[in-house]
Amino acid sequence: MEALSDLSTFAKILTDKGYNGYFHTQGSYAGKLKDSISEHLESCQKGADTLPKQDLLLTGYLQWSGDDKPRVECSMWVKYLNGKFSLSRMEVAKKDGFGQLLKKSELANLSVMSAPKLTEAVALVNDAPKQQAGKSPKRFKL
Repeated sequence: MEALSDLSTFAKILTDKGYNGYFHTQGSYAGKLKDSISEHLESCQKGADTLPKQDLLLTGYLQWSGDDKPRVECSMWVKYLNGKFSLSRMEVAKKDGFGQLLKKSELANLSVMSAPKLTEAVALVNDAPKQQAGKSPKRFKL
C-alpha cells in the first residue's frame, strides 16, 4: 500500500519532477499544483463545490507552443483520503493544433514517487527524431 502524503509533500515531489506549470482541479481552480488543489478543497469546505466520489482530476499542459501548434496534455487522478494524497494513475496525450489526438500513453498503478519526470512523460508521446540521410555538400555539376 502506498504511503499517503500531505498536500505540501505531494506538491513538492511532483514540482521537483518538473510538474511546475499550471493545472486545473476538477476542471476549474487554475493555478500551480498546490494552489489549485487548495482552492478546490476550500471551495468544498465552504459548500460551493463537493468532493468527487472517486479521485480528484488534475489536468494541465506539459508542453505548449501556441494555439496552432502540437501540445502535450496531462491528466492525473489523485486519491484524497482524510487530508492525504496519493497519485493513482496518469494519462499523457499529444494533440495537434486542432485538438486531434496524435498519441496517448496511460500509466496505471502509480505512486507519487514512481511517477515519471516531466521530460520522461513528454518523451512517452513525442516521436523520436527521425534520422535524416546526410547530403553531401560536394556535387558534380554538368
